[in-house]
Amino acid sequence: MHADAAHDGSQLTQWLLDTDSLEDFLQTLAAAALDLSRAQGVGVTIEREGKALTVASAGTSATKLDEKQYGQDDGPCLQALRTGEEIHIADMREETRWGDYPAYAVDCGILSSLSLPIAAHTHTSGALNIYAAPPQAFVHSDLGALRALASQATGGIALAQRISDTQEFAEQMRTAMQSRSLIDQAIGVVMGRRRCSAHEAFGVLRSASQQRNIKLRDLCAELITEITGQPPAPSELRRST
Repeated sequence: MHADAAHDGSQLTQWLLDTDSLEDFLQTLAAAALDLSRAQGVGVTIEREGKALTVASAGTSATKLDEKQYGQDDGPCLQALRTGEEIHIADMREETRWGDYPAYAVDCGILSSLSLPIAAHTHTSGALNIYAAPPQAFVHSDLGALRALASQATGGIALAQRISDTQEFAEQMRTAMQSRSLIDQAIGVVMGRRRCSAHEAFGVLRSASQQRNIKLRDLCAELITEITGQPPAPSELRRST
């Protein structure tokens, strides 16, 4: 990928169309960052509910360097995702922050790194972590394309979360409609048996549900099964998640 492609907003849409999951999308993004930076390794860290993990990586070194930071709960990638700031290390041999992490990176053959925040200050914050062998690998680089990739990762995560929330809401609505249909059928049965109004029939069902300590929909399913000789369709019994 060329640098100008990373700035192209349509690239995000194309990647989302070409991948089947958020993980695949982030893997594509990690590979693009590796190509752009010509570094030794790239990792994408995501933190959910206080736990960080590498969800995508390309090249070498990224996973073990990320995990070293997770193990001590400190390091440049964690600082980037928690503060929303870019963290640039020009030479690991001169770095004094983060305990023994810089020395570990040097032992791994990595002397410089760049961590760019992803979805900063959200419940799915993360960082794009780029690890290079030579010192000062990013000092004179144009970081615009890499920042654009981090921005695209933010957009991809936000879109994936929105889709997930929409699907969950749609499923809840579908389950509610199925339950309502089942209850309406049971109300009709009680009205026919007792010659009463719909309101009174619903009260009978609700009282029976409370007395037996079972859900109203389960009671209605039992009644429909008794009348028809077969249980309601599986879709009518689907539980909400």
